[in-house]
Amino acid sequence: MPHKRREYLKRDDQILHYRLLQEEHRNRLAINAKIRDRARAHAKNDDDMDVDGEDDEGMAHVGEAEDDKLTPDKIIVIHPGSQNLRIGLGSDPLPKTVPMVIARRAAANESEDDPEPKPKRQKLDDGSFEEPEKMFGQEFSREYKSMCDALKIHMRANKRRVLPNSKELVVNYNKRTPPDTIHEHNDPMRIEWTELPKNPKQAPKYFVGNDALRIPDNSNPRYKLFWPIRHGWFNERDYQSRRQVYDDFALIIEEAIKQQLNLRNRRDWAQYGCVFLVPDFYERRYVTQIVDMCLQDFGFAKVAIMQESQGAAYGAGYSQACIVDIGAQKTSICCMEDAACMENTRINLKYGGSDVTEMFMKMMLYDHFPYEEINLNRRYDFLLAEELKSKFCTMNEAQISVQTFDFHLRAPGQDTRKYYFKTYDEILLAPQCFFQPGMFETSTKLQGRRKLIRPSENIYDWHNDDPTSTAQAEIIQAIAPTPIEDGQQSQYQQPSKPENQAPNPAISTPARQIANPFNRLQVQDQAALSNAGSPAPEGDGTPAPTNERVTNGTYSAALDPSRRDDVLSIAPLHTAILTSIAHAARGDERRTRDFLGGIMVVGGGSQIPGFTTFLEEKLKETRPGYAKDIMIGTTPRDMDPQMIVWKGGWVLTKLGVINECWVSKMEYDRLGSRCIIYKTMFTY
Repeated sequence: MPHKRREYLKRDDQILHYRLLQEEHRNRLAINAKIRDRARAHAKNDDDMDVDGEDDEGMAHVGEAEDDKLTPDKIIVIHPGSQNLRIGLGSDPLPKTVPMVIARRAAANESEDDPEPKPKRQKLDDGSFEEPEKMFGQEFSREYKSMCDALKIHMRANKRRVLPNSKELVVNYNKRTPPDTIHEHNDPMRIEWTELPKNPKQAPKYFVGNDALRIPDNSNPRYKLFWPIRHGWFNERDYQSRRQVYDDFALIIEEAIKQQLNLRNRRDWAQYGCVFLVPDFYERRYVTQIVDMCLQDFGFAKVAIMQESQGAAYGAGYSQACIVDIGAQKTSICCMEDAACMENTRINLKYGGSDVTEMFMKMMLYDHFPYEEINLNRRYDFLLAEELKSKFCTMNEAQISVQTFDFHLRAPGQDTRKYYFKTYDEILLAPQCFFQPGMFETSTKLQGRRKLIRPSENIYDWHNDDPTSTAQAEIIQAIAPTPIEDGQQSQYQQPSKPENQAPNPAISTPARQIANPFNRLQVQDQAALSNAGSPAPEGDGTPAPTNERVTNGTYSAALDPSRRDDVLSIAPLHTAILTSIAHAARGDERRTRDFLGGIMVVGGGSQIPGFTTFLEEKLKETRPGYAKDIMIGTTPRDMDPQMIVWKGGWVLTKLGVINECWVSKMEYDRLGSRCIIYKTMFTY
């Protein structure tokens, strides 16, 4: 008898999730029976009502129609990012966009806290900056000149006109052109800065979103900006405790719900559900914190979790594609099949549109940009740099010539200054660094990592159980960290790095260091030659974490997820895309051609004019044998690529499958994060 009881408890239908579905089904049948009895009772008094002809199935539909289910106008779709938060109801055609930032009262603002300007520049002994040609060091100067020379060669090969003295024209003009001063009453586009009360004691404790970015830097009292999400992770560098990170993250979303969706009464939130979009290469603690925040802090009735790549596939209407999502501070690549994420194809690269903005400013300063005091740590300079990048950067070679532009510098408490400047190839070379990421500044991106939030661990063997990917493992392996054989705490380290220096794998140009793993497609025996280990079996599940090493010094495909904390994943964009497709196709030529013909680029970083064409040409140069098959898809109906992922969550609110994804408060109270396993459309 005890043996039978144990076998009974092991059955799948005893899992709480399935029992609740059965109870819901029984309750629905009971409601349908009452409806039929009530209808038949009324039918005796109403000859026009024909109830006897209705079968049980038809009456079940009536019962289901009256069942208490969430409609799209009662579902909130939330997609947070490193720089922007997109939020809206399932009945809204487009989301509201809010900067993912909060300003809190502090002794000093962010630019006063960091004495070094951004981009960082070298100084002389007297504290003044070096001349622009030496401002960023010899290595940057050498790499920048090599990129300029390579562009000239490419333009001449394409029969484009190249002036021999283009750089001299730009530098001489930028040196001698002073700005014009425009008084505030003559500036029709002046900015309305966030107003503070005259009494500093009455100033609010915090501002969020656009109000935070519009606080004057010299305000009284001072406010400091905090970004809870940095590079796709919780920001541990700028915070002192884990609770502060979580509180700011929740507070920004809470204020967005109140202000943007006009749901100011929190008691009404119990009638709403939430679809939350998380990164493809998520961390389990991040997902658990989101579910806890939505159900416990916000009091939503239900919450559903969806991956960003799946949201992009739903939003664009693709069932099979290679999704390339270029955000502000991270780039995600994932192959989709049957609108589901193929786990071993996920790649997460730690660069994005913000790195292009900083690189654009460095190149302009190198060429004697007239506003040489620009500092991206200042709020108005940060907004100005983003505006200049979105206006002038392009990847279309036909637009490369000596051009004159202007911009207005609007700083709080100062008259508007109008600057004139010339550009040449800087507008193309800055976004081209996506394919030469060694130019990006990466020395601070791992600072503070795991300072506050420990990785998720399996309760049975205490190993890291965050998801892994063989494609990501191959990218990290190509960066070549060296294994440590002694008993040190960390199992991996960068070669020739001081102990007190943050890992910076992007030395010089990674394009010369990283081999092309896509060539494995023509190798018959992949298991013997792959640097990333054996390909995943059919059924593509998340590999179990392992710390085993093979005898030749390389690592198995199921790499320890903790390596993501030690090595910064930086690789040329086209190499990462081909690596992801190689792990999706597994040597099948037909599947390779299908994925190469279904590449879709989304995200704000892809909005640079000519970016998709340049990427397509780069992929064809790398894989000339598949040149006829490579195609970069565009967003449907010319939709904003920044909103495609949110649109996928919006689509999910209209589908019946969402009813199988809901995590209710009762389930979470009973089981905690264990219930998430049964409620996601991906392997958690």
